[in-house]
Amino acid sequence: MNVLVVLIPVSVGLGLAGLAAFVWTLRASQYDDPAGDRARILDDRFDDAPADDPRGQS
Repeated sequence: MNVLVVLIPVSVGLGLAGLAAFVWTLRASQYDDPAGDRARILDDRFDDAPADDPRGQS
């Protein structure tokens, strides 16, 4: 039971550290890539059909 006194604050601290890191990456615009999105929308390599699917090939 005494181990819970240590494990609960450690796990909450790690969770808060992970949340803080995620919020930091959001504020630093790590997930924004409008130029890449613009290029990928026109590229045939990223179609929904798998490469071995004959319907997906022209």
